[in-house]
Amino acid sequence: MVIYEGEVRVSFGNIGRSNISMRALFVAEKNDAAKSIAAILSRGTSTRRDGRSRFNKIYQFTANVGQNPGCYVAMTSVSGHLLQHDFPSSFKNWTETPIKVLFDVNVQKSTIPGMEDIRATLIEEIRKSDLLVIWTDCDREGEAIGAEVVSVCTQVNCNLDVYRARFSEITNAAVNRALNNLVRLDQRLVDAVECRSELDLRIGAAFTRLQTLHLRNNFGNIFRDKNIVSYGSCQFPTLGFIVERYKAIKEFISETFWKISMKHTRDDILVEFFWDRQRLFDHNVVQVLLDDCEEAREARVLSVIRKPKSKWRPFALDTVELEKLAVRKLKFSAKETMVVAERLYNKGYISYPRTETNKFPKDMDLNIYVQQQTVSGEWGDFAQEIAVRGPSPRNGSKTDEAHPPIHPLKFATANELIGLEWSLYEFIVRHFLACLSVDAKGQETKVQVRVGNENFTASGLIVEDYGYLNVYKYDKWSDKILPSYRENELITSYQLQITEGQTQPPQLLNEADLIALMDKYGIGTDATHAEHIETIKTRQYAALNNDGRFVPGYIGLALVDGYDQMGYAMSKPHMRADLESQLKLICLGQRNRDDVLKEQIARYRAIFEKAEDKIEMLSNALRQYLNQRENLPETTILEHQQNNNPQLPNNMRVATSRAPLTPRNSFSTRRGKNRKSGSRGARRSILETVVNEEQLATTNASDIELLSSLSILHSNSGTRGRTKAITSAGGSRGRGRVRSVQKRQCSCGQAAKRLIVKKEGPNHGRAFWTCSKGRDNPEKCKYFEWDGSRNNESL
Repeated sequence: MVIYEGEVRVSFGNIGRSNISMRALFVAEKNDAAKSIAAILSRGTSTRRDGRSRFNKIYQFTANVGQNPGCYVAMTSVSGHLLQHDFPSSFKNWTETPIKVLFDVNVQKSTIPGMEDIRATLIEEIRKSDLLVIWTDCDREGEAIGAEVVSVCTQVNCNLDVYRARFSEITNAAVNRALNNLVRLDQRLVDAVECRSELDLRIGAAFTRLQTLHLRNNFGNIFRDKNIVSYGSCQFPTLGFIVERYKAIKEFISETFWKISMKHTRDDILVEFFWDRQRLFDHNVVQVLLDDCEEAREARVLSVIRKPKSKWRPFALDTVELEKLAVRKLKFSAKETMVVAERLYNKGYISYPRTETNKFPKDMDLNIYVQQQTVSGEWGDFAQEIAVRGPSPRNGSKTDEAHPPIHPLKFATANELIGLEWSLYEFIVRHFLACLSVDAKGQETKVQVRVGNENFTASGLIVEDYGYLNVYKYDKWSDKILPSYRENELITSYQLQITEGQTQPPQLLNEADLIALMDKYGIGTDATHAEHIETIKTRQYAALNNDGRFVPGYIGLALVDGYDQMGYAMSKPHMRADLESQLKLICLGQRNRDDVLKEQIARYRAIFEKAEDKIEMLSNALRQYLNQRENLPETTILEHQQNNNPQLPNNMRVATSRAPLTPRNSFSTRRGKNRKSGSRGARRSILETVVNEEQLATTNASDIELLSSLSILHSNSGTRGRTKAITSAGGSRGRGRVRSVQKRQCSCGQAAKRLIVKKEGPNHGRAFWTCSKGRDNPEKCKYFEWDGSRNNESL
């Protein structure tokens, strides 16, 4: 068996054989890649013949390999992974095999169904070859696929010499450089993939059999013999993100807020000033503040600040960002993005699309790729400007030390590439040029005015240089004209009014959001994110609504709830993220494959044994959702989905995403209060104005004094003629005993102000009293007292 070393450069002294023509087999990961690489190495003279697989051709040519100037080369390809981990046939019967033994039984490698012809081609070709060169993609999976090719080939040619070509793009320079600098396969990367693959088999098979058989026994009308309720340690956390967001929206209780808006017209321009407090949740308080503003009768311009403002150009493009931006800007799915990107790569239009790097190497000549784009009728002039000025990339901080950021390799037109290929290629080119150009620049003006005790701010923008935006049509930045104002100027002709709004729940996750969460928590890799998302869609654990956002199905909800109720956070990202970190350590040579396997198997076996005892919780969770479905009105179900999938909740079947997410009367998980729903103002006495913690957090020094003495300051106001008690809810707003806030005096003899500790620590959220004078005022005393305490805590 061949021993694969790490990144070791190879001496070719042993490759050349005098007077004997050497024969080599080159194997790529896809047929398109094999075709392109063969065309480069043969300078366009390769000939094609058929192999056993009609999708994987053989390209013949001669090339200089090492010291052999006339090596005969047969170049073919696989179609991804060739082999898979599998259980012996005696353990494949689901009903006769105790599930628990799947954690311990020896596994074997077998040919993936459908790959037999590719395997036969490799065996036939390697019998006539002296040398094997692996040209698979240069990432972790590509290394493992290469090892699978080696495994098949060495079974029939044990004296085979094996090498690995490393490249990040299919260009003349990169391919020839790879051939002249062959290395050995990196066994550390292979071990990481083998570890992950074996764990996925054992864990996935055990939990899939457990939950599928249980649900079939309990819901035979839904789960028939062909229905598989699969489990995957990446698939489940991905589903967990979707369910968590969905539940947060269901449990969200919308609350009414009020804010004061100010508008002023000058030079025929309507200017909207925004309240510095933004919003408050008590109408009475807002009304008091508005009345105070109206009594002032004029607004004073406090400041007019002009400063430069920039809109930054994008970072160099890595895989995760490509997927997210393609979803958001191009409306692609993540799977479409990667499939199309791989086609563009195999055809030589872009660099390798699976990379964690978002910074270009300092020694990389970017001007070569810029010059290629100068002939474009759409962005050629922009590319020429960069070429003259010199590329100046906005680099990120990530690198995988293997591949550069994604960038175009050659110029193409809409006639060469059509449909999705052109859209993605255009995006990659525009992103590349934008990254190498300059930020957009402008001048921002902020005008702050004061009306009574309230401050309002308006902003304007003049764009002076659109910079990267001239080519990057996916971002927008435009002028917002603001008329001239002078500091200390008085304004009298303005309008003030109270506007009402409702707090809004977060949106359901789209694919871009989901990929960002998977990347953040280490679920899968940049190469597998799209695959895991596609799996939960295929299994109907979740589906996309009309807005392209994920709604979980009843099966998905029940799976998450069932395991949560058992006490195992299977849908949380931590377990899989830990495995991914261990796999990275294997790649670095810091962990041993067998040790990681042993630890992870023991961990999941322990959870499985307990889950097996509590499996009834899974069917109970599903039964609860199915009962809810039966009680929902039929009008919420789309006709074309009524009979197709009884496992989906009704809110996946509505024509829009609005109706099913209407908040219900439950406890809110937002704003930390677990408050019951209902009209805030309707249940309160008009004599009561509650000053709560959130209002205090947006109240300035003089406002506390204002609010705590409203009955004195506004006793003559027509709308507030009665005495109002200023109260605080002490803990949860709107619940519990309401107590009066006693006014305090500081050491200066003036009314003290009441504030809330905002800094994290043991006193976070606690109210205190202090001198109302500004902190820069030299006459400010050192008075301090905790609210609710009269035991001489003052300083």
